[in-house]
Amino acid sequence: MARRAEHHSGRYGLLTEVAAKAGVSLSTVSKVVHRRRDVGAETRARVEELLQQHGFVRYDLADPNRPRQVVAVFRDLSGPYTLEVTRGIVGAAEAMGLQLVVGTTANRSIAQWFEQCERISAVGLIIVISMLSDDDQRRIVEQGLPVVLIDPLSAPAAPVPSVGVTNWNGAREAVQHLVGLGHVRIAMVAGRSHSLAGAARLHGYHAALDEAGLPFDAALVRATDFDHEEALVVTRRLLQLPDPPTAVFAASDAQAMGVLEAARQHGLDVPDDLTVMSFDDTLVAAMATPPLSAVRQPFQELGHEATRVLVQLSEGNPPASARIELATELVLRASTAPPRRT
Repeated sequence: MARRAEHHSGRYGLLTEVAAKAGVSLSTVSKVVHRRRDVGAETRARVEELLQQHGFVRYDLADPNRPRQVVAVFRDLSGPYTLEVTRGIVGAAEAMGLQLVVGTTANRSIAQWFEQCERISAVGLIIVISMLSDDDQRRIVEQGLPVVLIDPLSAPAAPVPSVGVTNWNGAREAVQHLVGLGHVRIAMVAGRSHSLAGAARLHGYHAALDEAGLPFDAALVRATDFDHEEALVVTRRLLQLPDPPTAVFAASDAQAMGVLEAARQHGLDVPDDLTVMSFDDTLVAAMATPPLSAVRQPFQELGHEATRVLVQLSEGNPPASARIELATELVLRASTAPPRRT
């Protein structure tokens, strides 16, 4: 049974050999292995026979009656965003009769998570806010692996389905609201430029300023990770400017909490001295002091849509579009107000 080695190169090489002997693509062999329906009966039988001849045994044969599983992998499991997305996927999996396996890329690479999916014969893999290497993308395409991305850090070169929200329009509407309140010095604690979501939110900020005829001031934009501590540091610097902002738009709730803390340390009242607008509307937004106005992401729908697309992929039905975007909603609370008159 040496050919059954669980190491990636062993199983991958075996499937490649079977594909060559069957005269089909590696993707077709992978579909047969994962029992997808979009393979003809004659081709399926030929591949199954070759798999048996090579001693290939599916990992789930020991317990064929166990529930189907979905694997969701995060960069880490910290922060309010991760909690909300996890809740959305858990709810969707339960509704669809699936078991959920959750992990991170802290100690296990994406390639190793592919192997884990194969070991447990999972329906597929949902990858949240992570970067796919070229090898990862090539393997997804070559083997036809059911993979769905939620808010990928960079646009995949391969046609890998992804689910996200209307980041640009959500940010634009948030800044338009601040302009409508009378603010003209509007800062942004933005995400990193390599993040698709962060870049889109920054572009939405730019668009709202342009539409209002307000000049862009690079000194009012500070990029950080979606992180409380970094946002606290850069907001302190913003508030020390000779002409400080009267409003700050944060690209995430975690960053907005850093903005609130910086305002407190500077003795500023929110919203009388400083208006704060956030993006995400996780549980912490409503519990902040004061409660945060925010662009709401539909987390339950994100989890449900990603899981639904993944199940469809596993059945051989790719989505009509590789990119699915869900609408955001502006939620107004006590952290935003017109600027104080001087």
